Amino acid sequence: MNFVLENNHVLYLWGGAVGPEIEQEVNNIKSIPNVKVNVENVDRLHLAEYGNSQFDVVLANVPTGNSSLVTHLVKLLKPKGKAVFKDDMVANVELARSNLLLSGFINIVASENNVYVAEKPSYEIGSGSKLSFANKSKVAAVWKLDDNDEEERIDDEELLDEDDKAKPTAESLRVCGTTGQRKACKDCSCGLAEELDAEAKGKAITDPAPKSSCGSCYLGDAFRCATCPYLGMPAFKPGEKIVLTDTQMKADI
Repeated sequence: MNFVLENNHVLYLWGGAVGPEIEQEVNNIKSIPNVKVNVENVDRLHLAEYGNSQFDVVLANVPTGNSSLVTHLVKLLKPKGKAVFKDDMVANVELARSNLLLSGFINIVASENNVYVAEKPSYEIGSGSKLSFANKSKVAAVWKLDDNDEEERIDDEELLDEDDKAKPTAESLRVCGTTGQRKACKDCSCGLAEELDAEAKGKAITDPAPKSSCGSCYLGDAFRCATCPYLGMPAFKPGEKIVLTDTQMKADI
């Protein structure tokens, strides 16, 4: 009764048989000035065809665990309207609060004698509102540059100098097979160490003598490894430049 004010539209829900206590409560509500009361049996509420946001207060002697009924009551209430549940079927206060929250109520307060007061949010169920950043014109304006603004801009041609534009030589791209970098390994035998040493001294190796990575290729097949490209070829003099035939350069099928 403390939740019903003047000029309120009240929905009173009851279940089972009508007793003197219910009649007394309804009469007390009607005694409040300009209060309109609708009394409905919970099992016949769906036949009443009430509109959404019609009631200021709902007084319901119904279980909070009836999710479909409680959700329907949220729709019948006006925004910020209150519902008072008298639920004698649930002994766990947190369970009752959870049921009301999941149905759409907020600001739930548990009182004595299994009474729960809940409030509908300040907006209508199903209502929508555009977010501020959803305005495309405003977003576009943020990134738009005014033609009259004197902004300092970078010339992309000035980002590279002549050294950056120079085409690298084959020698500069050569890396060590062990380190994976243009840095010779400790026991370098491929000639990279000599090239790097010449570069450091300001010299260039124009045609370095070919060297074996293992140092034994020139001795013949008995000294060659399983992946040696010179397998099957006769021995040759150390430092001699060997030209592989087209057949040897093709992978086996």
